[in-house]
Amino acid sequence: MIEAVGLTKRYGDKTAVYNLSFQVRPGTVTGFLGPNGSGKSTTMRMILGLDNPTSGQVTIGGHPYRKLQNAARQVGALLDAKAVHGGRSARSHLLCLAQLSGIPARRVDEVLGVVGLQDVAKKRSKGFSLGMGQRLGIAAALLGDPQVLLFDEPVNGLDPEGILWVRNLMKSLAAEGRTVFVSSHLMSEMALTAEHLIVIGRGQLLSDMSVKDFIAQNSAGFARVRTPDTEPQQREKLTAALTEAGGQVLPEADGGLRVTGLPLPRISDLAHGADVRLWELSPHQASLEEAYMRMTQGAVDYRSTIDQKEGLMQPLPPGAQPPAPVPGQGQPGWYAPPPPQQGGQPFAMPPGMPQGQPPAGPYGAPPAPGAPAPGQPNPYATEAPAGPQPPAQPSAPAHAPADPNKPEDAR
Repeated sequence: MIEAVGLTKRYGDKTAVYNLSFQVRPGTVTGFLGPNGSGKSTTMRMILGLDNPTSGQVTIGGHPYRKLQNAARQVGALLDAKAVHGGRSARSHLLCLAQLSGIPARRVDEVLGVVGLQDVAKKRSKGFSLGMGQRLGIAAALLGDPQVLLFDEPVNGLDPEGILWVRNLMKSLAAEGRTVFVSSHLMSEMALTAEHLIVIGRGQLLSDMSVKDFIAQNSAGFARVRTPDTEPQQREKLTAALTEAGGQVLPEADGGLRVTGLPLPRISDLAHGADVRLWELSPHQASLEEAYMRMTQGAVDYRSTIDQKEGLMQPLPPGAQPPAPVPGQGQPGWYAPPPPQQGGQPFAMPPGMPQGQPPAGPYGAPPAPGAPAPGQPNPYATEAPAGPQPPAQPSAPAHAPADPNKPEDAR
């Protein structure tokens, strides 16, 4: 178990972590969340003894990290996947770590197989992609078969298959009774992986509870109700009945109703009593991302602003007209129009080419604009001039013989 009590860290006049207390218990995946600059990485560094706290303490199994005997066999961590000598192969890197901790060499091959790097074990790590580097870092964390594991952004750079693998790995490690502490900015992934959350903002604890309780306390659920679109009077009748029963009703842009303050069975009974047909009656539960944004909206240090492009746009040439705005673009729910369907004429083809759908290019893709249709001459090709042509000049050999009259250093 990891336990922090009154943990504080200052860098000069900057307070990165202030009076932080929490516990990370074994047998569960605990997510560590917070905005950029909130002190997550500093906290993890203090847990691993890389930074000394200004005040307070943090222990692993009741002892500071630096006092653990053979700490690599008790604690595994991934804080920076790039902390690898690029000239070493994956196996050599892990073998060095194993020898420093008295871990047998066979364990190196085992963890390479666990993370899926056995086929590139002899390749230098400097040629690894970001995802491969993450896998190598996870292998280093698993090397000592530790009971406590810390991961900082473990899915960064991984493909969907790799993300699923990391998710299942974290759950399986926790199911074995290990302590798993994971920091990530991917709310959707944390919702699927973590069971407990520790949320900090500006170095202070904001929340320490289960994922389910966190969502329930930091979001407001509602019911979505929809009546037949062709009968607006039914929607008005239902709105009156729900309001009279103490519910709050808000209309939505697509004609539906958002209802709060009434449970779903009560809404159904009121609709039945008012003789209103329902096309939809569904509960809406806020996501972890929505709850997190509501919780941390006052603790964000780095906020983006609207890009004022007036000073960056190139002036239009004389007589040119600005492009017409696309109706609805920029509004909620707007999407780009679908590609043209068979039978239309959305493409303006060059003269001499059939109008309508462009001829299919390689792999079914349309050819580049202006390209000739299959079987037709290129309308943009330049004709060769008439009359006799001068003889072609012979090309120079790839390796011309050295001139014996030139000095040695000028050849």
